[in-house]
Amino acid sequence: MDVELHSARPTRDWRKSRTTLLRSSYGHGDALADAIGSLQLLGVPGRLTAVDLYGDAVMNEQEAAVALGEIPAARQRCTDERQLAALDDLAGLLEQCASTPGSYLWFQGD
Repeated sequence: MDVELHSARPTRDWRKSRTTLLRSSYGHGDALADAIGSLQLLGVPGRLTAVDLYGDAVMNEQEAAVALGEIPAARQRCTDERQLAALDDLAGLLEQCASTPGSYLWFQGD
């Protein structure tokens, strides 16, 4: 799973979406998917568990703020260092999205 922060709602056309790209996270894909998937299997409600692991999902700044609040509880449920690093990286993206008016996070599933 890749995550990108965009200054505006990204288009589905990958090349055109590069014009709004602010920041990306490509290095934690499997670990992030595992962490979110574990939360889904446990039935944990929230914005993070609403992310489709196999499709695309987009979060606006308000949704990112809600998801950012879910990170501490998600971290407590992880014991794998890779998953913790992935959640920490995601927290940085969520924080930047929540504090950037008009921005979006684009989750690109496998």
